[in-house]
Amino acid sequence: MKKIIIFCLFVTLLLGCKTVSKKVDEASEKETENLSKFLKKTESELKIEFGKPDLIEVLSNKNKVLVYYDSKFKIKCERRFEVDPKNIVISFKSKNCF
Repeated sequence: MKKIIIFCLFVTLLLGCKTVSKKVDEASEKETENLSKFLKKTESELKIEFGKPDLIEVLSNKNKVLVYYDSKFKIKCERRFEVDPKNIVISFKSKNCF
């Protein structure tokens, strides 16, 4: 009887973890889809949506990286957009944003 109860608890925990993982994956996919719409857009269009960046880094190839921080449930979200010298967004990275 104990073995059956332990087995049922184990299966429940395993399925619960899988559900959370699936939800995180879906949220990450949605975030990527949302941010990809800024590719090939101008820096000013990006700033209209996100506002003034929290940090601007200049790379050795003269590109800029605009960094935006956000916090949700005490989890720090970081979005980085690389902008070329013509002020066009060429790439992005998102970390802990969902």
